[in-house]
Amino acid sequence: MSNDEAEQIIGLHGTLPRLVVFDLDYTLWPFYCDLFHEDHAPDPYPHALGILHALKARGIDMAIASRSRTPEIARLFLEKLGVRSMFVAEVSKMGVTSILVRRGVTLDSLRQGLSDFEQKSTG
Repeated sequence: MSNDEAEQIIGLHGTLPRLVVFDLDYTLWPFYCDLFHEDHAPDPYPHALGILHALKARGIDMAIASRSRTPEIARLFLEKLGVRSMFVAEVSKMGVTSILVRRGVTLDSLRQGLSDFEQKSTG
């Protein structure tokens, strides 16, 4: 997927976060990575890569918060997708604006997260 639509959504918001934190399983890809072997070729959700690239293009840092029992496989999957270097940190707990993503990160979830952040930031 092209990141054009994600960039348009990001451009609609005047106040942007400095950091967006992603879970991995059932957020970037539709499975638990600990159920797969390292040889598996991960298939991300349709909007996931476009959203990551759009956030990166806008200078918004990204981090990972995942409770995967196989972090080495999760890291390998990120490498296979060519996005591991986009993440500045792996975090477990932070005071952040978060939203529940039930069936993968989508443009609607990007829109909701940015709107929630903007509302909390401007008070």
